[in-house]
Formats: sequence, C-alpha cells, structure tokens
Amino acid sequence: MFDQINGMPVHALVLHAAVVFVPLLALAAIVYAVVPRWRTKVGWAAVLLALAAPVATFVAMESGEKLRDRMIANGMTGPPLEKIDDHMGYGTLTFYFTLGLAVVTLLMAFLTLRPSARPLPRPAGVLLAVIMVALAAISGYYVFRTGDSGAQAVWGTSS
Repeated sequence: MFDQINGMPVHALVLHAAVVFVPLLALAAIVYAVVPRWRTKVGWAAVLLALAAPVATFVAMESGEKLRDRMIANGMTGPPLEKIDDHMGYGTLTFYFTLGLAVVTLLMAFLTLRPSARPLPRPAGVLLAVIMVALAAISGYYVFRTGDSGAQAVWGTSS
C-alpha cells in the first residue's frame, strides 16, 4: 500500500503533504494559542490541520520505510543507508511531535470553541497555550530537520 504507485515511490508523492501541513498546523496552533480573539476565525483551520498533518506525516513515514526496504533489497549499504536511517529517525520524531501538537490543538479547540461551554480557567488556558507553542516549535524544527536530512541523503555530496 505504501510502496509504489505506477512504479513511483509513494514516499516521493506524499512527503510534500507533510512538509506543507506540519508547518501550517504549527502556525495555526500558535495563532490559536496566543490570540484568543482570532480563535473563531482560525479554529476550523487548526482543527482540519490537526487531523491532516499527523495523517500526512504517518503516510510519509510508512512509505519511507517501504522505500528504504526496496533500496536495501536493491543492494544499498554503508554511508548512504546511514543517511537514510538518520532521515528516518528525524521523520519518526516529526510524526510523534506532530501527533502531540494535533492532540493538544484538538483538545484546546474542543474546550474553547463550544459556545455553550464554560470558559476555560485561565491557568489551564495558559498551560495549554504554552504546550501548543512548544510543540509547534518542536514540530517545525523536526519537519525542517527531516526534510533537510532527506534532501542531503538524495542530493547531497557523499562525505
């Protein structure tokens, strides 16, 4: 399922979704966390991105594993494989931090977007906002590291 489509590695087709959705989720989460008056305007985008970004990251991660398996079956070893393994490590961290950001974003949206709900106590709102901003920053960092290590593995010069 995650291996190939018409002979093209699925990873090459889906990784760009993660590269787009994770930073957009991070940005939406930060805005949602620190600008309460904009929550009704960006809440829908934050919720949709909180659903899409982890899925895109998961599919990129799984398809990358299939691509690695295919490359090993074709004889890849040594430093190129080590670069791919580093890339996969960053990709795994990207998935877990993005999933955490998505869960906290959905929780915050659930607790704050319902008009009939009691207002979230200020300390809880501040704590969730701090967690969201931290997870957004970490997710952004790891999506960058993942993309950079993948680009270096494919296009960089061998050391």
